[in-house]
Amino acid sequence: MKKDIIIVGVGGQGILLASRVLGKLALEAGLDIKVSEVHGMSQRGGDVITHVRVGEKVLSPLVTEGEADTILAFELLEAARALPFLKKGGRIVVNSQKIEPVTVKIGAAEYPQNLEALLEAHGKVFAFDAREVAMHNDAPKSVNIVLLGAYAAGETFPQEAWLKAVEACVPPKTVEANRRAFLAGWALVKQGE
Repeated sequence: MKKDIIIVGVGGQGILLASRVLGKLALEAGLDIKVSEVHGMSQRGGDVITHVRVGEKVLSPLVTEGEADTILAFELLEAARALPFLKKGGRIVVNSQKIEPVTVKIGAAEYPQNLEALLEAHGKVFAFDAREVAMHNDAPKSVNIVLLGAYAAGETFPQEAWLKAVEACVPPKTVEANRRAFLAGWALVKQGE
């Protein structure tokens, strides 16, 4: 088994927690994993990109352009920026939420239009409003885990292994909310199959 995953979004969205869950899952399965995080002005809402490589033996932490099996995107524009990493026919799981960068907020740029169509031209896209799903499931701070559940539903690891990894990585007082969030994301994908 070999998986190359790019996780992208903006600072504060829980991207690093999602990568830790993937790491825990891989280690529990006896696989090798390498994670490399690149932070822009993440504390100010800037971009964050995490490279996650899982396999029997992983030598490099960085995913080569055109080799990612999946882009897990917490925001639409960041998904579009990560497209060069996606391999032909790759999978994109994306939160349809738009978070305007500072340049858009100050009027120096416009938020690009038709991003979902751009994504669909490059891969198999599953786009949904993860924030709305999190709110509906009384887990407003678990948008990242909703997205992780949606990603996980298309992978080979069993649901219980994912839940165990989530529970090991989140604060104890948030386990139930994160469990609901994960299962909600998982269910969305499974219902659409």
